[in-house]
Amino acid sequence: MSLFIRKPGMLTTVQDLGRFGARRFGVNPGGVMDTTAARVANILVGNNDAAAVLEMHFPAAEIEFEADAFFALAGADFDSRLDDAPVANWTGATAPKGSVLKFAGKRSGSRAYLAMTGGFHVEKWLGSASTNLVAGVGGLSGRKLVAGDRFDCGEYQETRQVTAGPSVIPRYSRLPTVRIIPGNEFEYLTAPSERAFLRDGFTMTNDCDRMGYRLRGRELHLLNDIQMVSSAVTFGTIQLLPDGQLIVLMADHQTAGGYPRIASVIPVDLPILAQCGPGDGVSFDLITIDDAERLAIRFETELKFLRLGCKLQK
Repeated sequence: MSLFIRKPGMLTTVQDLGRFGARRFGVNPGGVMDTTAARVANILVGNNDAAAVLEMHFPAAEIEFEADAFFALAGADFDSRLDDAPVANWTGATAPKGSVLKFAGKRSGSRAYLAMTGGFHVEKWLGSASTNLVAGVGGLSGRKLVAGDRFDCGEYQETRQVTAGPSVIPRYSRLPTVRIIPGNEFEYLTAPSERAFLRDGFTMTNDCDRMGYRLRGRELHLLNDIQMVSSAVTFGTIQLLPDGQLIVLMADHQTAGGYPRIASVIPVDLPILAQCGPGDGVSFDLITIDDAERLAIRFETELKFLRLGCKLQK
């Protein structure tokens, strides 16, 4: 079964959950920005969570199904249409041979994900199909989609439609409050800066991309000027920049950095942040590591229930 890309859309790439085990060589994990959307979409079509998906921004791609197919969309709502018939997010859907998937308008969110039964058969690098545009690896030889691209996918299987429940769908918002845990340098914030960080809101600037989100808000300060050796950072690390503003590292983050790491966004809330964009606001809620672990375990349990439900529907 194959897909034909009639229009590539803006910055459409092949992604999966990322490549791991090579940070010591300076290779970042990359992968999808919204891990929940990608994982749920794959579960709905019967794939492994880590199967490759298409990550799309608006205006999104126009895709022709060259054979009968079963697919799922998740993440941002771009008013998806299959031959002009509305297609719901967070549910499996059948596409007849020759039908065309289009996206009519941006309703909410910044990134939509398309999963196909059997996944996308593309090249891998260091065990991952995730596209790294800077390094030129993964996906389609490390590049974004262009008109005329074709994908080989798994064979079509007759599958019952399953819709994901609210327990696994992130509460997207343009003004979210995301939960954080303290970082290694959190205690170096002055008392007024700590209060401002946890009580004030921040605005996302135009410098927001897959590498990081620069935020604008009240200037924050440290108790003393500290000279840091570059230290490990990860997806969700919040760093304090020399100008007193913040940056939240996202999927294509570097592997190490020299700015103070004052906090980290917890994994279950990273998808909420991933669906934000320039002009959106964000505030932070400090929780304990134990609370973050309990939230992660609860979410994984809900995903297991969804996975089991999909299997029982076959």
